[in-house]
Amino acid sequence: MSNVESFDVLILGSGQGGKLLAWHLGRLGKRVAVVERQWVGGSCPAVACLPSKNEIWSSRIAYLARHAGDVGTITGEITIDMAKVRDRKRAMVEQEKNLHLEMYSSSGAQLIMGSGEFIGHKTIEVQLNDGGTRQITGDQVVLNLGTHAAIPHVPGLVSAEPLTHIGALELDYAPEHLIVLGGGYIGIEMAQAYRRFGSRVTIVEHGPHLMGREDPDIAEEMQRIVAAEDIGVVLGAELVKVSGRSGDKVTLTVQTSGGERFIEGSDLLVATGRIPNTAGIGLEKTGVKLDARGYIQVSDRLQSSDPDIWAIGEAAGSPQFTHASVDDFRIVRDNLAGIERSKRDRLVPYTMFTDPPLAHVGLKERDAKDQGISVRVAKLPMSNVLRTMATDEKQGFLKVLVSADDDRIVGFTMIGAEAGEVLAVLQTAIIAGLPYQKLRDAVISHLTYAEAIGPLLSRIPERTTA
Repeated sequence: MSNVESFDVLILGSGQGGKLLAWHLGRLGKRVAVVERQWVGGSCPAVACLPSKNEIWSSRIAYLARHAGDVGTITGEITIDMAKVRDRKRAMVEQEKNLHLEMYSSSGAQLIMGSGEFIGHKTIEVQLNDGGTRQITGDQVVLNLGTHAAIPHVPGLVSAEPLTHIGALELDYAPEHLIVLGGGYIGIEMAQAYRRFGSRVTIVEHGPHLMGREDPDIAEEMQRIVAAEDIGVVLGAELVKVSGRSGDKVTLTVQTSGGERFIEGSDLLVATGRIPNTAGIGLEKTGVKLDARGYIQVSDRLQSSDPDIWAIGEAAGSPQFTHASVDDFRIVRDNLAGIERSKRDRLVPYTMFTDPPLAHVGLKERDAKDQGISVRVAKLPMSNVLRTMATDEKQGFLKVLVSADDDRIVGFTMIGAEAGEVLAVLQTAIIAGLPYQKLRDAVISHLTYAEAIGPLLSRIPERTTA
């Protein structure tokens, strides 16, 4: 195998954690190769986080323009140029691509565009995108494989050529009637965006309520917000079959508690979950073990069952957020340098970019109950937040969990304007183990949304003594 190129570190996939690791090691003088099949920088800057939030922002501007008269700004007829919405997004993606290429160049890490497959323990063969092949081996290998959209095995669904979030962000028109299969985070974000672009939208969800991973009160509030924008919701719907083709005419046959139902639309978006990109790349030729769902089994150090092969990001079972992958990078970086670092007990927040957004960190009420953890709970409606008197952004509420045994904050959820920004304050308090009274009595700038933290924490019930 004299034609095999040797590197200190071989990274398969250029997602957030992998590229940060490549640039870091490259600057240290390590020989690093990154093999990427399609998107420079991975999915986040190309087809996921940044592009989706770009178009969601465009949809919010459309919404504000339509409602400008409510606050005294009189406008004419509002129309949406979806080609311009898409082109604005594309321009941002191109800018991100160029920035990534500059980072590879300046760091010395080598980016190889092509599809990699293991042909040996730590050796891959790359089918280069521009033709030809390369064989590459690394002393250390990092798997940064990501996930892809799951398409359920339902008669007619594949042949209907449904959209995933990738295709939905490339449309140059607003569908006449967009059916969204799946009532999770991606589905709801896209549903609200396209409703604001002018589409009729229906969400079809298999479970009994939207956002099945959230506490019931959170899910119910989000459903009220969705319904207020005239987005249809069909719950408890088992998809039986699909006919037609997305982009023309498509019909879903679903079974509900009320019997069989037919839902007709012009376009279909599938947002029913993710599948790790671990199949078909020769992992059986390595010492890497997968779990029953195809995710890479890793230790708390993100080391696979082979000590020289590490895994980062979604395919390693990490929370499916870019910021989790960033922390994965730090864990692998330090362990490669001989500094012990673990994912154990890390605190990973998230924000769903609906309007208003949903933000969460720490325990949920259902988690606390399942784990037998006693908590005190307080809630504050957004209508009680003084800032909303000026903005009219009164949908949603804040919810905090405090330990029943001491005064530490252990969880926080907010549906409301600027929820993701307020979240960071509570996350900091949780990390610091701060007694809730310290934050309750803090002097917070008026007139801000974060000012709601004081009134919220003032509602915490007193700790009972035995």
